[in-house]
Amino acid sequence: MSAEHRIPVGSLLASIGAVLVVVSLFLDWYEGVTGWTIFEIVDLILVGLALFAIYSLAADLDVVRQQPNLALTLVGAMLALVIVVTQALNDPPAVAGEGGPDQDVGLWLALGGAALMVAGAIVATTHISLAVEARRRAEARTVAEAHRPSETPGEAPLFGGDRPRDGEPESKPDAPERP
Repeated sequence: MSAEHRIPVGSLLASIGAVLVVVSLFLDWYEGVTGWTIFEIVDLILVGLALFAIYSLAADLDVVRQQPNLALTLVGAMLALVIVVTQALNDPPAVAGEGGPDQDVGLWLALGGAALMVAGAIVATTHISLAVEARRRAEARTVAEAHRPSETPGEAPLFGGDRPRDGEPESKPDAPERP
């Protein structure tokens, strides 16, 4: 009995990136200022885009019935990346200025998460998935034995040809005598 399971790699990557984006909002984007504190509506948009990426994974795993549009998922991931990049390049008004706080780990985590969302959405759009076939141990053993190369007593082992087999005496090769 074997069953093949399909793992949607693209949606999985996009969902991991989405979780990173949401986690980054709880961390400091600027010294002493979290993503939730610094933004008025951008934080809610990022959470919405992240939840849509996670919904795409749930749809690919057949947890929900309605399949989202993959092109829309890609556009949402790109929008999240654009929002984070603009915040990295142009500080929000609350922290802008000469004496404002420096960028912190939350911003960089959001940037990496948004990039992962885009990469995952691209992979999902191209329908790349990983197929895993589950077998019982007895079936896996018989398949492995069927593919194992046979050794006859006269043949050398495939690897480690210089070593003697178990139970055989060690013999030294005949070397030519030097004058």
